[in-house]
Amino acid sequence: MTDEQDWADTHARWGEDHTELYDLVFRSRGKNFETEADDITRLIQSRFPAAASLADVACGTGAHLARFANSFDHIEGVDIAPAMLGVASKRLPDVGLHLDDMRTFDLGRKFDSVVCLGNAIACLESRADMEVAIQNLASHLVPGGVLVVEPGWFPDMFIDGYVGGHLVRDNGKVVSRITHSVRQGDHARVEIKFVVGESTGLREWTDYFLMNLFTQEEYVSAFDRADCSVELLDIPWTLGSAPHNAPGLFVAVRK
Repeated sequence: MTDEQDWADTHARWGEDHTELYDLVFRSRGKNFETEADDITRLIQSRFPAAASLADVACGTGAHLARFANSFDHIEGVDIAPAMLGVASKRLPDVGLHLDDMRTFDLGRKFDSVVCLGNAIACLESRADMEVAIQNLASHLVPGGVLVVEPGWFPDMFIDGYVGGHLVRDNGKVVSRITHSVRQGDHARVEIKFVVGESTGLREWTDYFLMNLFTQEEYVSAFDRADCSVELLDIPWTLGSAPHNAPGLFVAVRK
């Protein structure tokens, strides 16, 4: 990453190598996309029992979206990374998928529910950007529609200098993923180092993940500005023996 790249470009540039391993690495760490989607569906239906449509913004590889297809008559996805969306389009060839920014996308219709998972809302450079994104997400809801957002870490929860590591063995392939997280002012910079060994040789590369450390109060204020009531719920999921990498789920209802 260079100083000239903005935040959106940094996340959009995750390439095919990273995307190829995304689901494998997270599933091997204990992430269950299907369980998460089912739990989120129950949260939505408890607030809007007749919910029949859902937009997944920052849908990534489409793993959650594929499960949401079991519970909603109409689904669509949005993501800023072409490589991620390419995987999603192979998984969901008949679903409307859109390459766009969560701050500016326009799907031309309203939904009963909108979700934004995977800490994606924190991948915005400023509080103003986050507020614009929340407003845009909420604007795609019908009155009474449900918005579920998985935030990034709050400032008091972030561990400066944290090092994480994981090793995966899969069909003759060995994947090592090591992360190092540092705080830089009001945001975090996460370095992700991959080394992949397979019969053809070794590959290695480094990606970067930028996450703004918005406070809980800043998020709540953004939902208020978007004319939504909101509550922060605990996440029951884990990543193996470790807790999930988010402080909870914001569940909002558009007034």
